[in-house]
Amino acid sequence: MSAKPLTSYTCKLSDEQAAILKACLEARNFRPREVPYARFAGEKDKTNVVFYESGKLVVQGRGAQDFIEFVLEPEVLKQAKLGYEAVLNPELWLPRIGVDESGKGDFFGPMCVAGVYVNESVLTAWKDVGVRDSKHISSDKKISELAKLIKETSGCVTTVVPIGNEAYNRLHAKMGSVNAVLAWGHARVIENLMGQQHRMNPPPARAISDQFAASKRVVEKALMSAGRGLELVQRHQAEEDLAVAAASILARDEFVRRLAVLGAKFGTEFPKGAGANVDAVAKAFVDQHGAVELAKVAKMHFRTALRAQGLPEPAKVRWRG
Repeated sequence: MSAKPLTSYTCKLSDEQAAILKACLEARNFRPREVPYARFAGEKDKTNVVFYESGKLVVQGRGAQDFIEFVLEPEVLKQAKLGYEAVLNPELWLPRIGVDESGKGDFFGPMCVAGVYVNESVLTAWKDVGVRDSKHISSDKKISELAKLIKETSGCVTTVVPIGNEAYNRLHAKMGSVNAVLAWGHARVIENLMGQQHRMNPPPARAISDQFAASKRVVEKALMSAGRGLELVQRHQAEEDLAVAAASILARDEFVRRLAVLGAKFGTEFPKGAGANVDAVAKAFVDQHGAVELAKVAKMHFRTALRAQGLPEPAKVRWRG
């Protein structure tokens, strides 16, 4: 059975998007309408478009779906929105687990892997609250607020596996690559979530994560019995999926909080990421606390660790993870 056509749609527009929309309406000969509290409005055939002073856009009528598909999305939004995309792609409502990590590219601090179970009610609750890939949220305060909202959403099930620096360094030395550590972390998160399957209604059929390995078999091999019944989906830009975006927020929130705890313990404000400022802090840390302590706060396979200790760096080879 085909999905019922969309007849009502709302979203927020920026001033720039609103100006583009108004030009689109004029170019397509929409008849102007007077609507209370509207900046502009137009109608044509079976489509009514109203843009309010609050920045809210409302599209209604039997022609709404065509207008969204052929005008609003390609010319104004330039991206798919959940309210519309879900109608055309029912898979977006399916119960699933999203997995993502934070701290992989940060010299200081742990690596944190998070998992989030979502269903239709959870996705509906998040429609307009700003859940999106944590890399597009610059404020740690906003990350924290969204993490709290995600954890408190009825029907949502979450877990976070923090891999502290000493454990991370041991795992990396044993496994030999970042991807292997990531696979281990992803598998633990999936197992932890599936241990709470009694809270998932309905149970998930798949787990989605970003493409970090050449083959998903890296994760499949690390899974134990509980997670092996799931279909594993790895794809580039997986954070566009709300389940993965939510996991990215929880992982980043945990990373930021744990980095702050490390900073308080050692009386140092550890910068995020990697680069010249991180190199400087790393060298100052070794000068003050010694090289042994560095392994408690940093990922020792980074070249920054060698530079901080005044050790020679090996010749660069093709990166393999």
